[in-house]
Amino acid sequence: MITLTEANTTQTRVMWAAVVLAIFTALTYVLMAFNVLGVGDLQMDERPAGIIFVAAGCYLLGGLLILIRNRWLLLFGAFINAMVILFFFNMYQDRPAVMFSPGGLVSKIGQILLEVALIYVIAVNWKKSGSPMKQSL
Repeated sequence: MITLTEANTTQTRVMWAAVVLAIFTALTYVLMAFNVLGVGDLQMDERPAGIIFVAAGCYLLGGLLILIRNRWLLLFGAFINAMVILFFFNMYQDRPAVMFSPGGLVSKIGQILLEVALIYVIAVNWKKSGSPMKQSL
């Protein structure tokens, strides 16, 4: 039987892992903007630099907002992250050079792991709907 302390420790570790994954994803976007991580055969006119920095900023801010432990923010973050992943796969499904590029793989692996961590944190605390998540973690 898992004690309450062990369960809280696991939840806290997963929450911090989610923060690290969000910051990692923000860093991958910055590295893509500076062409350190290639994105296949995309030309500069196909990838506006502004949106890359906006995405990086959103992941950085979202990662920090995870620390607030607000259920609605976590749900919103998980939804937006899932949409980014789905849009990427939908847009580039016919371009394997982009999907399997270093930038595409590294960023999507980070985003998928982030999604799993967010879903875990949300699901574990869903039963405690009567009390705020801040108190449960």
